[in-house]
Amino acid sequence: MILEKFKRMPALRALALIAALLMCQPSFAYEAPKTPPSGIEMAADLIIGRPAGLIMSLAGTAVFLVGLPFNAAGGNVKDSAKKLVAAPVMSTFVRCLGCPNSGYRTQYQSR
Repeated sequence: MILEKFKRMPALRALALIAALLMCQPSFAYEAPKTPPSGIEMAADLIIGRPAGLIMSLAGTAVFLVGLPFNAAGGNVKDSAKKLVAAPVMSTFVRCLGCPNSGYRTQYQSR
């Protein structure tokens, strides 16, 4: 009976799928590779990762601006700016193509 009600609720099914995918996310974490990224990783980062990072940068900036009066009252504007604005921008613009970590390319030797 409950399963039949669940089948008739597409929004609840979508929410359950999103929750299941978010719970699986920590299993995707791994150590940074010691070799330079492959062409496929670079292409995927260029096509998927960078536009998603740009969207997250814009969304983080919007959330930061909306919450700025509350952060100023609480005295944590710098922390909020680092997490909501600087981290997504660094991940989008200051990261080598296909690299998993933010920052300049210092972990690989150029060949």
